[in-house]
Amino acid sequence: MSISILNNIAGLQAQNQLNLTSASLQKTLGELSSGSRINSGADDAAGLAIANGLQANTTALTQSAQNATDGVGMLQVADGALSQVTTLLNRAVTLATEASNGTVSSAQQTSIDNEFTAIKSEITRIGSNTTYNGAQVFSGTTTSVYISDGTSQGSSSIDASVGTLSASSIGFSGSSSVNLSSDSLTSTNSAQTALQDITKAIANVAGDRGKLGADINRLQSATNVVNNQVQNLTSAQDSISSANIAQDVANMTKFNILQSTGMAALQQSNQMQQSVLRLLQ
Repeated sequence: MSISILNNIAGLQAQNQLNLTSASLQKTLGELSSGSRINSGADDAAGLAIANGLQANTTALTQSAQNATDGVGMLQVADGALSQVTTLLNRAVTLATEASNGTVSSAQQTSIDNEFTAIKSEITRIGSNTTYNGAQVFSGTTTSVYISDGTSQGSSSIDASVGTLSASSIGFSGSSSVNLSSDSLTSTNSAQTALQDITKAIANVAGDRGKLGADINRLQSATNVVNNQVQNLTSAQDSISSANIAQDVANMTKFNILQSTGMAALQQSNQMQQSVLRLLQ
């Protein structure tokens, strides 16, 4: 090997290797500090595209689960309101049965009918004033609960409908609605007719609650499926983008050692260059 003072080849080699080691150490420290294996497109372009796509799917599905939960909330409000309607109708059964008895005077029947009228008014008020998120629940319109993973293939809607409710229309799940608005308990015959209508109304409300319960179960089932998707997609995204902490710690130790030895090698190469001066002494 010839001796040269124009270029320090050994120093250049040591410096080049030291730069590579420093870059690798910097990348490793970046992964450790962020917890992510992919911190820029240069780290893994394909992996970044896949991870970002999975993240978009997860974000859409997380909101979809909330959409379904909101739908369940609305239906549960309707079910709770109908539960109170059943309580009112059961009281109306008692009143109609009492008014149907021949031993009850006309004045007493009028008093009983006053309470029955109040019950009908309350049923109508429940139908008109029960709201969810500022909107009327018993509106007779269909609510579409949107479920999506952010793609057209993974998007669908679950329709949940709550019919109208008033004293003149009780029952919306398939049976003919019952009109109690014209019923009265002011006479024995009218009370007996009203009793039959009230009994039908109770059956209709039970059917309505059954339909709401089926819709609630469907939405809860959809929520369970969506949550399972979120779990699996998050796991897939994590396997792509998360840093291998154990490996990075080992690499950090290795690169720290290489950096120290590289600095020592660079210093030694500079000393070798200076040894040429001994030839001139």
